[in-house]
Amino acid sequence: MPVITLPDGSSRKFDNAITIYDVAADIGAGLAKATLAGVVDGREVDASYSIESDAELRIITGRDDQALEILRHSTAHLLAQAVQQLFPGTQVTIGPTVEDGFYYDFASDHNFSLEDLEKIEAKMQELVTDDLPVSRLVYSREQALAMFREMGEHYKVEIIEELPEDEEISVYQQGDWMDLCRGPHVPSTGKLGAFKLTKVAGAYWRGDANNQQLQRIYGTAWSSPKELKAYLNRIAEAEKRDHRKIGRKLGLFHFSDDAPGSVFWHPRGWTMFRELLEYMRGRQDAAGYVEVNTPDVMDRSLWETSGHWFNYRENMFSTQTEDERIFALKPMNCPGSVSMFAQGLKSYRDLPLRMAEFGKVHRYEPSGALHGLMRVRHFTQDDAHIYCTEEQMEQECIDVVALVLDIYKDFGFDDVVIKLSTRPENRIGSDEIWDKLEGALSNALDVMGLDYVLFPGEGAFYGPKLEFVLRDAIGRDWQCGTLQVDMNLPERFDIIYVDEDGNRDKRPVMLHRALFGSLERFIGILIEHFEGNFPVWLAPQQAVVVNITDKQRDYAEEVVSILKAQGFRVATDLRNEKVGFKIREAELSKMPYVLVVGEKEREAGTVAVRGRHGADLGIMSIADFGTHLQAAIANKSVVNKAT
Repeated sequence: MPVITLPDGSSRKFDNAITIYDVAADIGAGLAKATLAGVVDGREVDASYSIESDAELRIITGRDDQALEILRHSTAHLLAQAVQQLFPGTQVTIGPTVEDGFYYDFASDHNFSLEDLEKIEAKMQELVTDDLPVSRLVYSREQALAMFREMGEHYKVEIIEELPEDEEISVYQQGDWMDLCRGPHVPSTGKLGAFKLTKVAGAYWRGDANNQQLQRIYGTAWSSPKELKAYLNRIAEAEKRDHRKIGRKLGLFHFSDDAPGSVFWHPRGWTMFRELLEYMRGRQDAAGYVEVNTPDVMDRSLWETSGHWFNYRENMFSTQTEDERIFALKPMNCPGSVSMFAQGLKSYRDLPLRMAEFGKVHRYEPSGALHGLMRVRHFTQDDAHIYCTEEQMEQECIDVVALVLDIYKDFGFDDVVIKLSTRPENRIGSDEIWDKLEGALSNALDVMGLDYVLFPGEGAFYGPKLEFVLRDAIGRDWQCGTLQVDMNLPERFDIIYVDEDGNRDKRPVMLHRALFGSLERFIGILIEHFEGNFPVWLAPQQAVVVNITDKQRDYAEEVVSILKAQGFRVATDLRNEKVGFKIREAELSKMPYVLVVGEKEREAGTVAVRGRHGADLGIMSIADFGTHLQAAIANKSVVNKAT
């Protein structure tokens, strides 16, 4: 006679074992209809799962966050079923969920095209209309192997053979179609429907280029057609804002196979890069940081001491010299910073010591993972390492969090999610140290009254971390800044300071902190967030002066000379083109201001000022425009149609 306890604390007693679906029906017909799955004593299970003893139950409906994972996984199965019905002989491999959707990898003699996706979607909708029941079956290892061999599903056989001998093998069936899977899944195919297949790509079995090449079909799925439509609109908007397209259009940067994953910055893009650098320098100077610089290439022994050689080696570039010494390009700035701290004896009076570095780091990323400025192999971090006492640790965490949130506001990011990632399974340091470090971060956030999301097991191998996730203009989330607290590297490198009593055995706490994260990626985010319409202070060029006829050439150059002398980034467009054409070109290049000069302006010593999107700001003297431009630059976060 199981007693089922619900999330609101209420309980229901049943005479016999009961399924989650029947519990929902006992509560109400509406809930039963909406039920997708359940969580029993913390474990996700199907709606058909039978509860035989006292348990805590939470019923999952389409309104729950967990529902999306189940819907997407079930839609991946729906995709696989449709493909095998349309293209007999196709083998299925794996079909996991990914951010905003799912994919399934197929081994098929047929080369899937975008036109095929329409046929597959239509077949999937037929299967939804059929409302096929989805049931979970459990097989012995021998039964499962025999069944999938008979079906000709060689990849499934390989997966089963690699499972532990004692692992339960579950298979999900919908109609006459079956797939190996842990689940859970929706009760029937009729629960699906808000989906869209998006693209076809190549993939290798188990991600290994030495294995057979497969075909991967991607899709997205949501709880409702309304959510699906909103997502597709967001994707269309994101396509318009793609930083790679805008970067080419505005002449900011390019990439080349001569240096995969490295950025070739053009003058305009490098101007933005330098502006961000100087902005951060100013904020760090005001916050009491000192700036240092450490070598890009360091001996293997340093990376062994830090632990990177054993925990991060596959992502490092290394080389061996004639004398057989092994060196590595730094993937992190931390060991160089520790080496800097170790130079000369430090006193408690020197702490906290906040050392900032705009360090170039190099990390090997697989070719398939590279993505414009967002995922590169060579990038610049706005890194800093803070050395402090244990007593200072919490306040330093508070100060960093306050600084990063204030900086993001300057770029128009007010919606920031903070994630707290705690100790991973693969880590260095004792549990006692990890308790202190995790406590420092959570206490700092509690003191500040800030909400955060907990991610157990997602910390770095040397310490827990905070991650700052920004939401951009079209609702996408970007993880940027990080704050990590660390008592392990100071111990591994044996760095100390002299305390108030003259003892020379005190270890500092080390805070690792990056606010932009990487300048390259942050610029990519800004390009997409602003769609190239950057705040005036950050715009590669802030104004262009266009003449109506050649008679105003000298005056246009005089205007530019005056404004440049005031520190503004201004250029001329003196081409022998119609003024309307030149204005349009300037607007397409996202120029904040266009200054038009004709005979009246030349004679009066004025300029006709146009803002973004053709806004007419009237006639101004050169001095008045300079004042206007300076005010726009000072108001860092403002970007509007008129500027």
